[in-house]
Amino acid sequence: MAKVKAIRGMNDILPEQTPVWQYLENTVKAVLSEYGYNEVRMPIVEQTELFKRSIGEVTDIVEKEMYTFEDRNGESLTLRPEGTASCVRLGEEHGLLFNQTQRLWYTGPMFRYEKPQKGRYRQFHQIGVETFGMASADIDAEVIMLSARLWKKLGLLDAVTLQLNSLGSNEARAEYRAALVEYLEARKDQLDEDSLRRLESNPLRILDSKDSSTQALLDDAPVLSDYLDDDSRAHFSDLREMLDAAGVKYEINPRLVRGLDYYCKTVFEWVTDKLGAQGTVCAGGRYDGLVKQLGGRPTPAVGFAMGVERLILLLETLDVIPEGVRQPFDLYLAAEHKGLQNQVISLAEHLRDAVPGLRVRVHCAGLKNIGAKARQTGAPLIALVKQADEGLVATLWQGEEPRFDIAQADLDTVIKAVWNA
Repeated sequence: MAKVKAIRGMNDILPEQTPVWQYLENTVKAVLSEYGYNEVRMPIVEQTELFKRSIGEVTDIVEKEMYTFEDRNGESLTLRPEGTASCVRLGEEHGLLFNQTQRLWYTGPMFRYEKPQKGRYRQFHQIGVETFGMASADIDAEVIMLSARLWKKLGLLDAVTLQLNSLGSNEARAEYRAALVEYLEARKDQLDEDSLRRLESNPLRILDSKDSSTQALLDDAPVLSDYLDDDSRAHFSDLREMLDAAGVKYEINPRLVRGLDYYCKTVFEWVTDKLGAQGTVCAGGRYDGLVKQLGGRPTPAVGFAMGVERLILLLETLDVIPEGVRQPFDLYLAAEHKGLQNQVISLAEHLRDAVPGLRVRVHCAGLKNIGAKARQTGAPLIALVKQADEGLVATLWQGEEPRFDIAQADLDTVIKAVWNA
């Protein structure tokens, strides 16, 4: 009988990989805590209507990429393709949004049916940050500065570039959309196949086309900044002043539009040239109309999402994962002789109590070649327990050489000193 395998594009995360995931997640949590953000957790399945109304029915995500199915009651459900709409639904359903300010974050898997490739998967993981109830540019600046602080802590700041743009109000964007369509309609014969399709459904997405001939055609196209309303211009100017004052470097990218219908005013991306085609590691912006679009009262909002797989790929590519992150334990504890396993297990419990935070793995697989097996684990500390005339004694190893013999009564004191050093 053939073995059942994982679905293509939905990957297992193995024991040697999870420590890096935990390192990234813990670093993100620490930074978010410094800024006073609160975690929320949403279900991975939502009503399909939520994403049709938020993302837009004539987008690639809704038309081609969502995992949608009917449950036993005939209700259309969808595995979430992104987190913002779910977070808005959560906030509105539980009364967290109207006349309130919220700083929220979440993490978990998202699902899109795409051709799997390096850095792009059908089940992928995101960490999202969403803020509500704050209309001024200072909260835009805060979420960008928050992400910049994260890159600094991860050792990625020199490998990523912040790109900024303003989409203006819905009215200004609609006026620009009409001008862009008029320009491109007159040159339809020069557009690539994908841009021709987008011309009917989502023409702003043509601005980030990867086709070189289309990009050349856009050199003379109308520019979004020429259509911005006064309020959006002032908002964008305030944001740039705050980033300048904080020393956050950025580039203005007039073709940056983001792929979802609900964005307005500020949009931004952190991009890298270290990962080939999949160069965006974090993206977001302002979406002041989405809460109303989903049935709530008008509520200003801004946020971003970062791709966990791409960030881990970047950490590994740049080799900036701290030494010791992949080490799952600090001390390997084993008995050298038969009849000592009860004492060894009790000793392990004692050490966990005596040295808070110490990660102890007890050898439980027989006594053949115990010393060699212990060293093969790569444990930074190894304690081999044996029976001596004066009672239980542990030989402490650090690296490939034995350090010294220690009486059981003194083992916790010695390990604490070595571990802290």
